[in-house]
Amino acid sequence: MAKRVTGPEIEKLIQLLAKVPGLGPRSARRAALHLIKKKDQLLGPLSHAMGEAYDKVKICSRCGNVDTSDPCTVCTDIRRDHSMLIVCEDVSDLWALERAGAMNAAYHVLGGTLSPLDGVGPDDLNIRTLVDRVSEGTVKEIIIAVNATVEGQTTAHYITDQLSDFGVKITRLAHGVPVGGELDYLDEGTLTAALRARTAI
Repeated sequence: MAKRVTGPEIEKLIQLLAKVPGLGPRSARRAALHLIKKKDQLLGPLSHAMGEAYDKVKICSRCGNVDTSDPCTVCTDIRRDHSMLIVCEDVSDLWALERAGAMNAAYHVLGGTLSPLDGVGPDDLNIRTLVDRVSEGTVKEIIIAVNATVEGQTTAHYITDQLSDFGVKITRLAHGVPVGGELDYLDEGTLTAALRARTAI
């Protein structure tokens, strides 16, 4: 049995860091050691920022985004085109789409995808609130931006069925060859999707 070389407080820090996605036990130890070495510059400010986030962060009741206000900054931004709604799986997808800066639309975060095998049904996702938003009559186009997985496609079809009576335009992200991608390195599914979604030059 390995001897403990740190106090329980440091061990607890390491254990909590190890639960962060992308950090395993070794990475968590390195991160903890770095934070401790930079106690005044990093550990103190990080501790303060995390405490503030714990106290102030909310889930937007309208779109499902994470922010310090409800409704969130995106929902209250009058410069956005609120007639266009991008539907995504998670907040991380919303952030990724915002980083791309391709559209100035509003969002709706589902909180996952339909997955009967994992026990995730329509009532476990923010689909009802999406239908409610569309029923208000201000949304003209829904852009379904879910992952190109079986669960993502199942969710996209379910949403399309739920919104079929509202007369809104429903589109989805194109699938296929990424910018800078080389055909030789792409999988068959991506190539098939790219061929089916081909466009005129």
